[in-house]
Amino acid sequence: MEIDSDISDILTKLSGTREEEILRAMMTLYAQIAQKQAVWYEKSGFTCPRGCGECCRNFEPDLLECEADYMAAWLLENKADVAEKVSDGEFPFPENKGCPFWNENDDNHCSIYGGRAFVCRFFGAYGAKSKTGELIFKPCKFYPAEILSSHKPPLSHRQYSEGEVRKIFGILPPISTDTMEKAISINPDNIETKMLREILPKSIQRIRWICSMASGN
Repeated sequence: MEIDSDISDILTKLSGTREEEILRAMMTLYAQIAQKQAVWYEKSGFTCPRGCGECCRNFEPDLLECEADYMAAWLLENKADVAEKVSDGEFPFPENKGCPFWNENDDNHCSIYGGRAFVCRFFGAYGAKSKTGELIFKPCKFYPAEILSSHKPPLSHRQYSEGEVRKIFGILPPISTDTMEKAISINPDNIETKMLREILPKSIQRIRWICSMASGN
């Protein structure tokens, strides 16, 4: 399953390359995250408060190369002027302590929402695995305590076991660790993560160069 591509022109330019395979695999994985989260949101009724964005305010994600490549492709296709500046190390919101794409003055905050990283897609709706392999879930630390306490039954900023989550919500959220394992398998020769500010400019330069080579320009 794939999402409707918003990097279709880049994929066409990369046709037949290893980079096209990686980006298509990322599209499939991102689509799976979205599908699982949609089911979680619908059945649990537990979502982030609209327009929050606090989890991103002082957080800069570290990226696998495949994540950086997708983000680079998305920028090249959807915000070419921004991509050009970022390739030279000039980010839209350099004053941010966290993500340099976080927009204080926009209600949706993320200025690269369609190209955002794994962790950004998981914020607010994910579980993790304990050392014993059981799912654990903990509401985001920025989730308003008054909203949590008004939930039926009341919730708090603590860790919930798989059994508790099933009892409270009737469904389990997506598991982030499972998805990251799949992501690592997309490009197993390069599984090191680097901070967004470090890796993204290089990914944009590389994707742009491969596109130009593939098109003969």
